[in-house]
Amino acid sequence: MERPTIGAYTDLVQITEPDTSDYAPVAPKGGLSPFSTTSLTWQAHWPLKPDIVLEGGNAAKDSLSAVGASSLSLLTTHHRPADRLFTTTNATSAAMALASRLAAQVMAVYPDLWPETVRALIVHSAEWTEAMKRMFLPQDKDPTKQDYSNLLRRCGFGVPDIDRVLWSVGNSLTMVVEESLHPFKREIGKQPTLRDMHLHNLPWPCDVLESLGETSVEMRVTLSYFIEPNPSGRGPLSRYRYESHGLRFDVKRALESTDDFRKRINLAARDEEEGPRRSGSEPHWLIGAQGRHRGSLHSDIWRGTAADLASRGAIAVYPTAGWWKTRPKFERYDQIARYALVVSIKAPEVDVDLYTEVANLIASTVQVET
Repeated sequence: MERPTIGAYTDLVQITEPDTSDYAPVAPKGGLSPFSTTSLTWQAHWPLKPDIVLEGGNAAKDSLSAVGASSLSLLTTHHRPADRLFTTTNATSAAMALASRLAAQVMAVYPDLWPETVRALIVHSAEWTEAMKRMFLPQDKDPTKQDYSNLLRRCGFGVPDIDRVLWSVGNSLTMVVEESLHPFKREIGKQPTLRDMHLHNLPWPCDVLESLGETSVEMRVTLSYFIEPNPSGRGPLSRYRYESHGLRFDVKRALESTDDFRKRINLAARDEEEGPRRSGSEPHWLIGAQGRHRGSLHSDIWRGTAADLASRGAIAVYPTAGWWKTRPKFERYDQIARYALVVSIKAPEVDVDLYTEVANLIASTVQVET
């Protein structure tokens, strides 16, 4: 499966060692740690990495060089407690330990969640710091989807927050779905074809959203699943793909009927079979379908008016080709694929209790075979 990838950022900027008055921190507070690696030079079809960033420490620099410093590192226990109790750690090893702790905290509160869901919730809670946006997004114009893609390949989806993972506040609302589908089917004497598509109704309080009119709201969607890898194939359009299957999500557009939405999803699935998918204008999405569907973890943010969001009442999860389909001799085309879908809306500009409004509504799932 595609493993979670943790990068590092840092809030550590205070250097306290003696004789360091000429030194300054390499990274600003909230910026990307100098010990973190990126996927900026990877080919465009490769996954967006890292997934998230957590504290990994900083380095100190003078006019000649950069050096490590204990005050810019994290405190941890020593591996030989008989010799000493504590030591320091840094870089992505420290960030990975913090990510493991975060996952353990989520699993302690919600022990029945799938691993796919824990991963989705952590990524869904992540946000970019202001320092990251200053470092990697243009400040003199509105960022493009490519700008956000480049930010993702440096800082992932940002820094996760345990409170946002576990709790919903009054002006935000989160739906969590754990589901399974059959990506493919095979009839006797024929090649495998696509099988299941899921349509999930969004339980948003439409009357409340419509009453907010032109108020700006934000919807975030995260889709998480695991694949069965095929190490013999790495090409993005190769018949022998690396991933066993792919899943995608899309949201119903304003004024689009359910039938038209289903037809558009079927067309998108066929486009994925033949090459890069066709996509209309997506001005409200930060990353867009062309950029977000990399790897097995997809997250994107839609920003628009409350009235517009009220008319987008459904989200589809549908399969795309993988080696389960293209290599039928292995007889994996009947496998079930699990996924976690997390969808949230937030109205930060107004004092409206979205959570209470939807408390008595229950999301329904309609499974459609195509």
